[in-house]
Formats: sequence, C-alpha cells, structure tokens
Amino acid sequence: MYHFFAYLSRLKFIRRWGLMRSTQPENDAEHSLQVAMIAHGIAAIARDRYGRDVNPEHVLALAVYHDATEVITGDMPTPVKYHSPELRASYKQLESLAARKLLTMLPESMQTEFGAYLTDGDDNAHQLVKAADRISAYSKCVVEKRAGNHEFDAAGDNVLKAIQQIDLPEVRDFMEEFIPSFALTLDEMNNHGEPI
Repeated sequence: MYHFFAYLSRLKFIRRWGLMRSTQPENDAEHSLQVAMIAHGIAAIARDRYGRDVNPEHVLALAVYHDATEVITGDMPTPVKYHSPELRASYKQLESLAARKLLTMLPESMQTEFGAYLTDGDDNAHQLVKAADRISAYSKCVVEKRAGNHEFDAAGDNVLKAIQQIDLPEVRDFMEEFIPSFALTLDEMNNHGEPI
C-alpha cells in the first residue's frame, strides 16, 4: 500500500496566508489548481507567441505539485521564510527532506517520474511555475482588495513588484490580458461579452 496520493489529498487542509485576515480562506489544493491553470496559460503564450521551447502540459504538471511538500511542512508565511538567508536555506533543506519523504510513499518504479515534480529547478518550465505562483498570490491580493480588505494592500504591492522584475514577455502579456478581470464582479465580466 502506498500513501502518496492520499497524503497529497490533505493539501486541502493546509491554510495559506496564515498571518493575514482573509475575506475568503484559501488552501494549498485550491492554490495549486490556480497556479497550474496560470502556468499552463503562460507556457502556451511562451510557445505560441514567442516560439519558446516549452511544453505547456509539462509546466502544468510541475505546477500541480509545486507546493506538494507543504503537506508535510505546512505553508511558511513569506515574512518568516525570507527573514534571513539562514532561515531560507534551512527551509529549503526542510522542503528537500519533505520531498524525499513523499517519494518513499510511491512505488520505486514511479519515484523518478515524480521526483522531477517535487524538486526545484532553474529551467524554463520551473521559471514559468514560479511566475505563475506569484501571479496567483497577486490575484488573491486583488480579490481581497476588491472585497474591501486592506490587509492585503502591502502584500499586493510587494508581489506586483516581484512580478514586474520577471523579464519574460509571456508573463507581461498574461498580467496585461488576464489579471485585470480579477478586480471585476461576475456581472461586470458578463457585461464585457455575450451572456451565458
């Protein structure tokens, strides 16, 4: 018996934004789905508009598992995680241990396949997932601000600055073409197109 997928199903119990008051709570399972959709979209733009050698389905799979280790570590608040280089290095080591633990929950024949999804990388695909992760965080800040919650104002400003430093045209395109809709109500979005 292997516990990998049952363990990952518990991502829905890992609360995000633990230090913030949210109008709508968010968990790691919801976040991972949103990051996967955004990463897939960015990768499609990269491939189709800019001729980049990237496989959108591979990027989507990386994004699905990008926070899988948090089922063991929990979601470390950003101010804590990045407080110092030493703390960040320690957390990276903890993530690595958690990834190895999760891999032991798979048959040996599947460990290589999933190992690639549970470890960080510096290639184009991982870069797009990191961008999508930030965009997802920014969209949460936009939605909270729209709901009148100023708790997320500074976080939104900081995340936006980090996104603007990403030198990828596909990220810029996604931000310009898709993110403004997050500030709209359902009625406002429906008034911009044909009714459902």
